[in-house]
Amino acid sequence: VEMGAPPGAGRERMLPRVVVELWSDTVPRTAENFRALCSGEKGACKSQFGSPPLCYKGNQLHRIVPGQVFQGGDITSGDGRGGESIYGRTFPDESFDGKAGKHDRKGLLSMANSGRNSNGSQFFITLDALPHLDGKHVVFGRVVEGMAAVEAIADVAGNAAGGMPTKRRVTIEDCGVV
Repeated sequence: VEMGAPPGAGRERMLPRVVVELWSDTVPRTAENFRALCSGEKGACKSQFGSPPLCYKGNQLHRIVPGQVFQGGDITSGDGRGGESIYGRTFPDESFDGKAGKHDRKGLLSMANSGRNSNGSQFFITLDALPHLDGKHVVFGRVVEGMAAVEAIADVAGNAAGGMPTKRRVTIEDCGVV
């Protein structure tokens, strides 16, 4: 799965290409949710938020804390208060077993949520080991290309005082499956 500006976009790219590996062998429902939100294949949201596309394309990263997290995926309100999964508004935590439960290094892809069993579309990339998140957020993949760019953007756009609002607008210009 990749996020970033399409090749030859012809304008300044705020987020270069970032490629992630999804752990569909460990957490298949969580990985499929992210994959489908990257492809945009599921159409529009069906919740009380109206009907925005079930897709990350054009979505703003709403929370960036340097050295901690790079967070986005609120496809309904764009400010961290919303989101919706391909399964409905939310879906349950799939597993915290093995690698799906450990925030032990930078570059991990994890579900952002508001408590147990409240996963929607929001996700974050770890910028360091964050063991205090173990057992609270399902880890479902890792960055395999573009981590240096993620860290550089976090340093420039991040807000150390809780991460919100970001100092600069960072948008997922394009996304899909490779």
